[in-house]
Amino acid sequence: MKRKIEFITSEKVCSKKIIVEADGDIITKVEIIGGCPGNTKGVSKLCEGRKIDEVIALLKGTPCGNRGTSCPDQLSKALEQLKEKEEALV
Repeated sequence: MKRKIEFITSEKVCSKKIIVEADGDIITKVEIIGGCPGNTKGVSKLCEGRKIDEVIALLKGTPCGNRGTSCPDQLSKALEQLKEKEEALV
């Protein structure tokens, strides 16, 4: 099942929005709007083709300075919402 989520990030991070597309439990596309271009493009490429749970486990809790979150941590939150959205449909 193909699905998509648009996640508004915390004001504590540089990125403004994260768009994630998945087919089943595989991430097919990640677009991070705002943030450090090289880092967000790199994180996006590393996530595509991986399982949602694998990426959540890798990125959840990643800090950025003393902000208490980061763009990768926000991506894990977006993926968790995507999973919740799917579970609500079942």
